[in-house]
Amino acid sequence: MLEWAFRSRRTGRITIGQMPNLALGLFLVASVMRRLLRSSAPGGCGTALDVASIGALVWWAGDEVVRGENPWRRFLGGAVMTWELIRLWPR
Repeated sequence: MLEWAFRSRRTGRITIGQMPNLALGLFLVASVMRRLLRSSAPGGCGTALDVASIGALVWWAGDEVVRGENPWRRFLGGAVMTWELIRLWPR
């Protein structure tokens, strides 16, 4: 079961993690900037960083669901996408 979940369908190698792609890199940068500037950033800048970080994470999750290396990555993308949509659902 573990081998099936982590084996890359393209290369046949076990793939658990890899270097972040553009979407995940943007999410990490925007999240760090948002945390560092939380107290000093004006409202518009904080909101822009929130939108950028959430948008990049949703982009990454959708990309993993569609083009993930293996079933684990596709599941992880689906779980993150579901979590973000639930979190953003209007209350």
